[in-house]
Amino acid sequence: MYETLTFTGGVHKSEEFKELIEDLGGFILQESTLQMELVINMAVPLNDVGKVEEKARELLAKISVAPMAGSEIAIVSPTLARHHLPHAACDISEYLREFGAKDNMVGLARGDGKGTSGISEEEKDLIEEHDIAVFALGSFENCIKSKSFLYDDIDIPVIVTGSPDIPVEELPGADAYVGGLGRIPRRLRRGPDIRALDNLVETIEEILNNKKREMTLDPPIVPSIVVKNAIENQVPEIKDAISPAPLTTQLDGVRVKLDYDKYHEVIENIIIDGKKLSEIADIKKSKMYDYILVKINSESSFVDDQ
Repeated sequence: MYETLTFTGGVHKSEEFKELIEDLGGFILQESTLQMELVINMAVPLNDVGKVEEKARELLAKISVAPMAGSEIAIVSPTLARHHLPHAACDISEYLREFGAKDNMVGLARGDGKGTSGISEEEKDLIEEHDIAVFALGSFENCIKSKSFLYDDIDIPVIVTGSPDIPVEELPGADAYVGGLGRIPRRLRRGPDIRALDNLVETIEEILNNKKREMTLDPPIVPSIVVKNAIENQVPEIKDAISPAPLTTQLDGVRVKLDYDKYHEVIENIIIDGKKLSEIADIKKSKMYDYILVKINSESSFVDDQ
């Protein structure tokens, strides 16, 4: 079992910290540098968390638990136009990143009104490539309730946000509802806004933890971070990818930001524990920019196939 953590500190001597993670059998999930500040999302064995914290103190850095690290979240808005997106969805996205999440903004093509809004099958497929979907809706209760058709048949967990307080039972297809996050023509910087964002974070963490507990009953054949590490070591082209987080881990897979038509055979032939990746995972073209989506088979499905 691994604990996901975030390191925040200086660049000086950071190589020592990265070497420690490797020596402990851990993995770097994502790394970013802003001027002289380094942020590393990592997964390390539970028994070695104390060693990581000790090294961080030595480097005058901060270690925090990142429960959303290793997950990919879709932030869905009826449109990305100003009609539905003054600030809330962007601020939600920014806030979730502070807790280790990798999130993507998804704007639906037909969201310009209560009577004309809609969602296509391709948009649903794109949303379902993620671990969780957060539908950032508006400020009117009757409008929010009438939009349940946007997500009522989406297979991944769905969290709906809006301004009024609405019982989740009145939103068919939603796994949770978080109020206080409607259409607000300003940044979410006031006390009630931050409390609503914290409530959303707690809700996402709870759903992710529930998914992780379910996965322990029938886990993937190999952890997604092992697949990510194998791709990094066996596919040198990934180092030249200019997309942010060119390898994005999910709870049960990895999004590889390389062109599917050009590189899918390379990804399929990666060797993990003596097996080709294509033997233990489904590899398909993503709806996002024709990237490669790797979904790892569970242990039970692998046994059935044998």
